[in-house]
Parts: sequence; C-alpha cells; structure tokens
Amino acid sequence: MSSNQGSNSSRVTVPEARAALNNMKYEIARELGINLQQGDNGDLTARENGYVGGYMVKKMIKQAEQQMAGQNGGMGN
Repeated sequence: MSSNQGSNSSRVTVPEARAALNNMKYEIARELGINLQQGDNGDLTARENGYVGGYMVKKMIKQAEQQMAGQNGGMGN
C-alpha cells in the first residue's frame, strides 16, 4: 500500500454524496444523544466521535446488504 492510498481512503468518491453523508452523521449523533455541531467539536471525546462513525458504517452496510438482497432476489427467475 502506498502512502498516498491511505490519505485518500476517507475522500468521498461521489461529490453529491457528501451532503447525504453529513446529514447521516448529524442524524446519528442526535439518535445517540451526542451534541455534534458543524465546525469545531473539540469538546467531544474520541469515543463519542467513534460511536458516530461506527454507527454510520453499520447503517451503510445494512443498507447495502438490503439493496443487494433486493437486486439478487429476482436474478433466479
């Protein structure tokens, strides 16, 4: 793995998705009772920030699995 690859791993590939990801981040933070605001969140702990990121990934995986199940459901016909 080149050093350049690691720095690009968090880049949003589809620019239009950035707003949706930001909305998801704030929605999940609210669900978890974490006071995430736009801008500086230096008062939040690494654990709180990690919860938000972890739940985002969990939710995206669940959505992808549901989409794959729906797409693959009709392939056997």
